Amino acid sequence: MRGCDHVGQAGIHVDAHQTPAKRGGRRREIGEGKGPGGFVHARFFGREGDGFSGDKGTTGLYTGQRVDKDSLRVEAYGNVDEINSALGMARAHVKNDEVRSTILELQKLLMQRVMSDLASVGQASAYTGEKDVTWLEELIDGFTAQLAPLNRFIVPGDNPGAAALDVARTTTRRAERQLWQLFRQEKIDENLIVVLNRLSDLCFTLSRVEIELPEEMH
Repeated sequence: MRGCDHVGQAGIHVDAHQTPAKRGGRRREIGEGKGPGGFVHARFFGREGDGFSGDKGTTGLYTGQRVDKDSLRVEAYGNVDEINSALGMARAHVKNDEVRSTILELQKLLMQRVMSDLASVGQASAYTGEKDVTWLEELIDGFTAQLAPLNRFIVPGDNPGAAALDVARTTTRRAERQLWQLFRQEKIDENLIVVLNRLSDLCFTLSRVEIELPEEMH
């Protein structure tokens, strides 16, 4: 993640850009709190010797291990962070209320479960599971039922919301491809890959809804 030195449960970011206050051997930002959607935004970072821990080319996982910043695992949760940001841009632009509320729930899935799994090593069980895959598939089916049959290629850019969802879709595809690299190198739950696959399909479907039914559900 850009500017982040640690990832915590529920996708909590740790950012080394704020003035910290010393607390319990770690440096923590003054004024932690909940942001939009009820997510907790905590920024904190540790010191090692005379420098910040992230200045040595490593970063801390949620489960405490330190890994290289250019490792496949860090790349993986960084890519998911990009998806989350792309979805946030889409949520700010879409006009369909049902699409907007769905995007927020997708962001919660990424922050609370997918990123937590990718930032953890050796945990007993995964946060992400088959229930998340089923949920995404049901969303795809439900939204598709509202649409006319697709009989043409869609060129991205019909409106800002749909275009932003197409950016989220392609960002998710890239993240899925990279996650296969991590899967071959380390033990990760295969549901993580399937979730990203279904998420990219859902982004495509939501983009179509935003084009065909932009004012619905107001």
